[in-house]
Amino acid sequence: MCASCGFPAAPGHWTEAGSAGPGDRLRTRFRRAQVLKSVLRRYGLTAHDGAQVPGIQIGTLAGAETIVRDLEELWCAAETMLGAPVDPLDPRFLEESEAAA
Repeated sequence: MCASCGFPAAPGHWTEAGSAGPGDRLRTRFRRAQVLKSVLRRYGLTAHDGAQVPGIQIGTLAGAETIVRDLEELWCAAETMLGAPVDPLDPRFLEESEAAA
């Protein structure tokens, strides 16, 4: 259990499957955080995974923050913070992502 946040140690996320070692697993977490930042930015939210504690920190531009354990909790927290549904597969977002790539 993490002394800072009270979450038990995370066993890893399914998106980290195939990571060969601790360094790969960490790079995978940071890449996932980059993708989350780009998706949540369009909703006025932020995401941060500093790899210091288990979970992902999500926040509003006004300063409200919470730590969530996984992506399922992240989407629920995002919708609660916004008071509206969040759709990471919104066609407008996907078109912008493809244009940026």
